Amino acid sequence: MEGLLVLAALAVLAIPVAVVVLLISVSRLKARVAKLERALTEQARTVRDILTRPAAPRPETWQADRPADESAAEPTPAPERTAVLPETLAAEVPPTGADARSAEPAGPAKGPWAEPVPSAPTLRQTRGGGGAAALGAWLRENWVYAISALSLALAGVFFVQYGAERGLLPPEARVTAALLFGLALVAVGEWLRRRYGDDERSSTAYLPSAFSGAGIVSIFAGVLAARQLYGLIGSELAFAGFVAAAALAMILGWFHGPFLAAFGLIGATAAPFLVGGDSEAPYWLYAYFALIAAAGLGVDTIRRWAWLSVLSLILAYAGGWFVFAGTGGAGWAALMFAVIPGLAICIPARGLLPDHAGAMLAEALVWKRPLQFPTLLAGGGVLASTALLTLLPTENGAESTLVFLCLAVLALALTVWSGAARAISDLTALPVAGFLLRLVIEAVERGPLARDYAAAAIVFRAPETAGPMTATLLLGLATAVTLAAAWASGAAGRLKPFWAVGAALAAPLAAVVLEIFWTPAAVTGSYAWALHVIALAALMVALATAFARADGQDRRRAAYATLSALSLIALALFLITTKGALTLALSALVVVAALIDRRFRLPEMSLFIQAGAVALSWRLIVDPGLFWAIERAALWEALASYGGAAAAMAVVLWALAGLGRRGANVFAESAGAGFSALLANVLLTRWLTGEGMGDAVLSHWALSLNATPWIVLMLVQLYRLKLGGALSWLRWAIAGGAGLIALGGLLLAAGLANPAIGWNSGPETLVRGPFVLDTLFVAYALPGLLLLAARVRLGHLRRWLLLGLAGIGGALVALYAGLEIRRFWRGDDLTVPGVTQAELYSYTIAMMVVGAGLLYQAIARRSQSLRRVAMAVIALTIAKVFLIDISGLTGLTRVFSFLALGLSLAGLAWLNRWAAGRQGEGEAGSAG
Repeated sequence: MEGLLVLAALAVLAIPVAVVVLLISVSRLKARVAKLERALTEQARTVRDILTRPAAPRPETWQADRPADESAAEPTPAPERTAVLPETLAAEVPPTGADARSAEPAGPAKGPWAEPVPSAPTLRQTRGGGGAAALGAWLRENWVYAISALSLALAGVFFVQYGAERGLLPPEARVTAALLFGLALVAVGEWLRRRYGDDERSSTAYLPSAFSGAGIVSIFAGVLAARQLYGLIGSELAFAGFVAAAALAMILGWFHGPFLAAFGLIGATAAPFLVGGDSEAPYWLYAYFALIAAAGLGVDTIRRWAWLSVLSLILAYAGGWFVFAGTGGAGWAALMFAVIPGLAICIPARGLLPDHAGAMLAEALVWKRPLQFPTLLAGGGVLASTALLTLLPTENGAESTLVFLCLAVLALALTVWSGAARAISDLTALPVAGFLLRLVIEAVERGPLARDYAAAAIVFRAPETAGPMTATLLLGLATAVTLAAAWASGAAGRLKPFWAVGAALAAPLAAVVLEIFWTPAAVTGSYAWALHVIALAALMVALATAFARADGQDRRRAAYATLSALSLIALALFLITTKGALTLALSALVVVAALIDRRFRLPEMSLFIQAGAVALSWRLIVDPGLFWAIERAALWEALASYGGAAAAMAVVLWALAGLGRRGANVFAESAGAGFSALLANVLLTRWLTGEGMGDAVLSHWALSLNATPWIVLMLVQLYRLKLGGALSWLRWAIAGGAGLIALGGLLLAAGLANPAIGWNSGPETLVRGPFVLDTLFVAYALPGLLLLAARVRLGHLRRWLLLGLAGIGGALVALYAGLEIRRFWRGDDLTVPGVTQAELYSYTIAMMVVGAGLLYQAIARRSQSLRRVAMAVIALTIAKVFLIDISGLTGLTRVFSFLALGLSLAGLAWLNRWAAGRQGEGEAGSAG
């Protein structure tokens, strides 16, 4: 019975073979008929062309060598037909069939592997964008061959699986049968290729590739079955078998073409999942899929089919990820993901040292420069490995450490390798960015390494026990990348700034990320962690010194290293100093950066000055901020912090004078003005809160003081808009948000908290301080004058925005003046009912004085718009007198009020008419 089943299985296997034989016969007949038709057509065309072609003219000497009269007198010979010799006819007949193939000239490689032509090639052409379309067209025309090869491959795989399920043959025989079946298919394919050929013009096109590819898959399946299903061989022998099968696929692919190589790669990738089996630790499959990538790249580096390399990388990454999803082993997966980019770089270069020339990936993305295919292949491998390593889930701290090590090794390898391969130099940024991003993800998602590190904090450890060296190891890996980039920058030529920036950023950014997300000070202690940072700063100082000594007048590398050192010093000070001392230290570092720029002419210091101004603004406003300066800090500490920051900005402006540092000057000027306003805010608030005013938070002056820092922030951002650039939208957003917060505080101060309204009875509603310079001045005049004064430096803004700022500022100053007049007549409590005649008349006089002052300014500035505003104030004063004063005043007060109004209006009317005449004469004179 078992023998019958075996015979039946063999009969089933014979069916696709018989189909293939029939296809061969039909295809051969069809090809022969087509060949005869082409030959007849070509011969008929050749004969027609020969019979209708005129004879070639006889060669003559150059007309300049003959006399002019002879050349003119000689008649032009008529065209005549000449006899065609047999050898001439044979030379003119175009070659066909095998002769045409042999006559094709051997030229350079074409397609994606070729170097881009300087005559404006398209990005699609240089990237091999037509490979997928060509493959789809081939499958539409030759799908029968693909199905045939797939059927033969599955026959061998399922024959092994069927034997395992039924127990028909012993394991050794099953494996041997699979291997023999595969070798037989390879032999049949090779015989067909040698006998009939395998190119597109032969009748057996693609059949040798189909048979040989199916045989390779069967061989892979047999080795896998021997290893996983039956345990007949160890991992070493199985790996050797895979190496042999992959080598066989590479050799056959050289002769048969991309179809065989691609089918062998796909079959080898699918074989582990089709055969199945149980294994306690199938982690060696990661090496297996890396071998598949090496095999495909090895074949393609010789034959230059391009899309085969892409296919091999996709299959390797997909197979490795599927193995990881099913069995785990993040450490082994990380090793595989770190090895594949090296294969994608070295194998196409045919050496251990890459030689990729042409444009870099960044240049292609930014400036649309054409890419060579090897560069694109290397970029895809590095990008895929970096993404997978960055997002790879791990189960324990050792696996996470290995992932960080793989990212660092990948970055180091690219840094060392890319010395002679300019086109892949920028790929180093990918694993470095992945390393930093992995640090963030590990901490935010509470990965095993970050979780174990946090559990070893000082508060959780036993006394006198050392903490883990995790932060030291991670910072050390980043420092190694920094040193490698610094070494590479020495001989980088035009890319020297790129490598210098990498050296200045890798390790410092890692230190910042560790400080923000890992809080190493909780594990090692603040002083110990600060020593790590300051040691790194010392290393950057040493690099800056070495760069300055080696580069001479080119100080860019030294400047980048100096910026990094200053930033690290600031971070170390942040770890061990108090709040006020840190603010002073940052101010001193900003001054040092400006002095370095003044001494050595390093424009890069402007970046640190701008960043320092932002950091100081954050510290003075938010952390520790105004609350610390008002409520907790000693007076001398608050004065030193805010006053020191303002003084530092003044020193920066002096140091940068004449150097043309527009960005740094704008930041220093705006920050200096803002820090001075904040200092006044802190001092006034501390003074007023010490007077026993009850609940000062909701008082009119407190609300305005709290709104003042937001006014300052808004004005600073509006002033920095003159720099332009990509950050303009961010500055608009910050200015808008700060302006809304400030407007809310000012509306509350002028509305509900207005001391004349008295919405909340208590000592906070009373006006305190000397006359004029009192809490009313702090609440209304101070922000109003600030808005009016800022218009002088905001001329780059639109007119409607300037008018809005002037309107708000003027309204606040007018409110201050009115409330100050009421306090003069009624005392500190402005909520008393009624208005006295003296108070009412004082408002009229004040309005008239304001109108006259505005009219004077309009005349002095020859401003037509300001003159209209002055006349509007005067008209408002008239309306007040006739609508309010006429009923509120009595006796001689009413008489003098209207007498003064009439005389004043007469004088102002004459003055206005005179000013209008002067302006009209000036305009006429300028027109003439």
